[in-house]
Amino acid sequence: MSAAPLEIRPVSAADHAAWLPLWQGYQRFYKTEIASETSAVTWQRFLDPDEPMHATLAWYGDKAVGLVHFIFHRSCWTIGDYCYLQDLYLAEGLRGGGIGRQLIEHVYGEARAAGASRVHWLTHETNTDAMQLYERIADRSGFVQYRKIL
Repeated sequence: MSAAPLEIRPVSAADHAAWLPLWQGYQRFYKTEIASETSAVTWQRFLDPDEPMHATLAWYGDKAVGLVHFIFHRSCWTIGDYCYLQDLYLAEGLRGGGIGRQLIEHVYGEARAAGASRVHWLTHETNTDAMQLYERIADRSGFVQYRKIL
């Protein structure tokens, strides 16, 4: 995409205009629409150092090309937190080039630094392209997710 090296860094307040199109692209990919009020609160949580929610962008020069959101949470199984990688998205045309892997590895590093014992995530069963990467860099847990929307 660019001769500039890929830079991965946490979001700052100035990054909203770069983050939002990626966030909207993620929603289109999963055929969902999250209310703008929810997205606004989510963005504010990313900026609040007291929140367990984090967002990181991948940049080529001044263009954001990928995002990852992750959340630290308690576990009954460990003293340290777990890290839930909730959202991962790359701009169209950039999949398969290693950016997703670098974003996941960034989360691994942040989780280690925070004393978390595990990074975990979900993906849709039809997301077979991403699953090829996940099979190389993580272990499939074998658990099936159940949920009840309230």
